[in-house]
Formats: sequence, structure tokens, C-alpha cells
Amino acid sequence: MTQEIPRYGDLPIDERRPPHSSWGVFGDDDEAGTINFLTAERVLEAARLVRKGSVFALNMDLEWPDPPILGRGAMEHTVIKQASGTDDKYDNFFPQASSQWDALAHVGHPEHGFYNGWQLDDITGKPGSRVGIDHWARRGIVGRFVLADIERHFTNTGRTFDIGEGPTFTASDIEEVLDAQGVALTPGSVLLLRFGWPEWYDARSAAERDVLAKAEVPEEPTDDHPGAFFPSPGIRAEEATAEWLWNNQVAAVAADCPSVEGMPFNRASQDTFLHYRLVALLGMALGEMWKLDELAADCAADGVYEGLLTSAPLNKVGGSGSTANAIALK
Repeated sequence: MTQEIPRYGDLPIDERRPPHSSWGVFGDDDEAGTINFLTAERVLEAARLVRKGSVFALNMDLEWPDPPILGRGAMEHTVIKQASGTDDKYDNFFPQASSQWDALAHVGHPEHGFYNGWQLDDITGKPGSRVGIDHWARRGIVGRFVLADIERHFTNTGRTFDIGEGPTFTASDIEEVLDAQGVALTPGSVLLLRFGWPEWYDARSAAERDVLAKAEVPEEPTDDHPGAFFPSPGIRAEEATAEWLWNNQVAAVAADCPSVEGMPFNRASQDTFLHYRLVALLGMALGEMWKLDELAADCAADGVYEGLLTSAPLNKVGGSGSTANAIALK
């Protein structure tokens, strides 16, 4: 970076900004957030990590999970047959129904609004719309990935956990995993977190998956319905997690679970819903429900837990999110 990045404890950069927000760090009009950590120099360094030519697609099927969860609908795919071939169309397409990115337009802080001070009225999905997925799509997401295989590490050390109960993991837990794997975060890394949720989900019966699909997703949190959803693993919703990620200049966090942070959660405050701190206050890119099993198996086999990651989000003005379209190379 051309400028010194303040530590989390030194945020905000001036008293006009919300406490512990990165607003203004990358410019008053910035709409890319922590993706700014992916500088040209860091992309070059990441490209040098490709040594054996192995390619891993990190995207689940567009129609997975089935049935859809978290209030999203099922996509309808129509093949249009023509004399010389086919065309097709998607109806009821939710870009965040499967492996996906949360755009900075996806989550606003209940008190301060969206990243860098934009407000709900600024997000229209039309030309001029703010903090949409298009700001990442136009530049692309390319950089070094670091995989933390949380499920494999804890299994190998005899500390198994019940994925269906929604266990949460601290920054110290992630550091333990990275240390055991012999890999470290460097500024601008994309942190991939494997909890093993897709494998757990695929092992559920149709009836069990139907229960998950029908879990209540309230529009607004209340005391009676705080937005708990269903239990799933993830990182712990505490400020120390946000501090650790920012101080390590993590460009993005992508996980194989539904929400990066553990569920159930309560969207009533930033102390119980980590997205408020990460997305709205720090401008951090979050990816969810990524396919990490094959990459993790390869990393375990050769002991190399880093490589090059590329992603091309959908170029939709004002989009709230996008299919991940992510690939890892080693």
C-alpha cells in the first residue's frame, strides 16, 4: 500500500467516523473496502505461488443447497432449443443462494449505515448505485489465498466438534490451525476457512435438509425473533475477531459455511452479529458456502496451504452479492 494502514485500535482516522471503522482509510469515496489490499505487487507475489499447475474450482452447484436456505428461492433453469443449438435462461435467480460473495451493499450498520457512510437510499441497483458488487467485478479479485482447515486440524488433534450444533472459533483458534499447517497470513491475503459444513449438509436426510430450509428468517430482529436462523459453524462474533482480521490486513474471508460467522446469531447489535463490524464498518469482503474440500485434501497431501486465488464476481451495478466464480491455483 502507498499509505500506512492504521491499526484497529487507531480507528477511526478522525472523530467524524464511527468507532473502529475504516471509513476514509482508502479515500472518502471508496467503495471497494479491503479489496484495496490486493495491490499489483501482492498479485505478482501470489502468482509466483503457482508451482504445479493444479486448479481447484471453489464453487458449489448453483442449485445447492437443495432446498435453498436463508429465505432464498430455488432457481428455475429453462433450456431453449433452437434449430442450430440451445440458449437458456434463469428465473428466480438468487446470486447469493450458493457459493457467493457479500457485496458491501449487502449489510448496513443499524446505527451508522453502509460502508464509508453510504445510506440505504444510495443503493438502487441502477447507474450511480453505491457499494455494489460491480466495484469488485470491474477490477476482479486476485491474490494470495491461505487456507485454514479447521475441521481437519481439530479432528487430527482429537478435538472433534458437532457441526450441527454451530460451534464457533476464535482468532486464536485460527492462528493455531495456521501455525500447525506451517503457513502465515501476510498483508492482502484471502483467508479461506474450512469447517466441513457442506460435507455435513450433504450427509443429512431430505427431511433434515427440509427443516433447515424452513428455518425462520425474520426481516427485522426483535426480542422474540432475533434472527437466529439454524445452528452452523463459523468464526466467533466478537470484536477481537474483527481486530485480528483488520490488523492482519486480510483482503477477504471466505468460508464453506452459510454465514462465515457462527449461527445462530442475533442481528440486534454489532456485538452479536459480526457482519456489522466486518462489512459495514471495515468494508471487508466475505464469501460464504464455498467448496473447499478438494483444495483442503490437496493441501493436506502436499503440506502447502497457500496459492493464487482468482474470482470474477458478476458485473451488476448495485448488486448485493454475486456467485463466487472462484478458482484456486497451486
